[in-house]
Amino acid sequence: MIDLLTEIMATLRNNKMRTILTGFAVSWGIFLLIVLLSVSRGLVNGMDAMFGSRDFETMSVSGGQAHKPYRGLKDDRQVALLTDDPAIVESRTGNLTSGVAAAMGNDNAVVSTQRDYITQGYRGVYPTGLRSDGGTLISGRFINEADMRERRRVIVIHKDNAETLFGSTPPVGQMVTMCDLSFTVVGTYSHEWNRKCYIPFTTARGLAGGSDTIVEMTVGLHGLSTLDEGMRAEEEVRTALGNRHSFASDDRSALRIWNRLTQHLTTSTAMDMLRIAVWIIGMLTMLSGIVGVSNIMFVSVRERTHEIGIRRAIGARPGAILRQIILESVAITTIFGYMGIVLGVGLAALIGNATEGMNPQIILDPSIDISTALEVTIVLIAAGALAGLFPALKSLKIKPVEALRDE
Repeated sequence: MIDLLTEIMATLRNNKMRTILTGFAVSWGIFLLIVLLSVSRGLVNGMDAMFGSRDFETMSVSGGQAHKPYRGLKDDRQVALLTDDPAIVESRTGNLTSGVAAAMGNDNAVVSTQRDYITQGYRGVYPTGLRSDGGTLISGRFINEADMRERRRVIVIHKDNAETLFGSTPPVGQMVTMCDLSFTVVGTYSHEWNRKCYIPFTTARGLAGGSDTIVEMTVGLHGLSTLDEGMRAEEEVRTALGNRHSFASDDRSALRIWNRLTQHLTTSTAMDMLRIAVWIIGMLTMLSGIVGVSNIMFVSVRERTHEIGIRRAIGARPGAILRQIILESVAITTIFGYMGIVLGVGLAALIGNATEGMNPQIILDPSIDISTALEVTIVLIAAGALAGLFPALKSLKIKPVEALRDE
């Protein structure tokens, strides 16, 4: 085996220029494949980082404007959600939804300490509110059932607002003033763009004077896994609220609905299609290099007709000749393919460094994992074997007597 490898490397060295030009096409194809795979993986990582902390099995529902006349009511009328709407939705769509929660708030409320103040307002939520909004708890805790039941004046603030209000002092356990009332900070969170403070929904309702109007409700869609199921749940919610607020269920403007489940499934399908497209583009690009390797191996077989004839005449088996030509093709493809892998990984790292710190960071950690590297390695070996197969088969058709006469 060592002698065979030594002979293959000697053949490649004796035809340096031809080998380099042939291998360049292979390197270029693998280089593009690695870069495309890395960038597509970075896009997936960026999407996961932006939305990974959000509960995908939910939909957010808020009131809109009914544009269609309905049961004698005029068009262009406002639809406002009420505090009893979550219970109605859950009771009428129980087979598709669960855990419906309401939210209300004030966008202009001032939260202050002796040090400074912020004006992002507050949002009264249920214990699931942070997860639904895509926030990540940094310290302390979030709103719990006891806070809701006892209408506690507790508050969870964004980490940047905590620094504004308290400086370097740990915020958990500190007091803030909002709406002329004192609130205890029980936790801090992080979010890319949301800076609102969170308080218990029951407390927020008390601050609003017991108002029955809510800003939004979050509907759980646990157990659903397909687009059809997600869309059916959305239609069930529209129908339930349409009967409650007297608007047509097909009046799309009457409610503003963000169906995170269908969005997530659509995005996942798009990412899968992107990965497939990347592999197709990369393989087609590499195909030109494989064709070049195959052509060069045909030329090599032609140039070595006399040598092959001698080897056959002194007893070389067809399998040995077949193995040498295929391994020579695999060697060219693999050596230059790995050059393309190294260059592709290097460019992907540069792209990752260039996009680091962007807000939002659309491309995050554009690198390939071990499984992808193994897949590319298998592709290289298979491509090299395929490129050398047909020239090798042609070499077996050479008759020793005719080959010995060939000059």
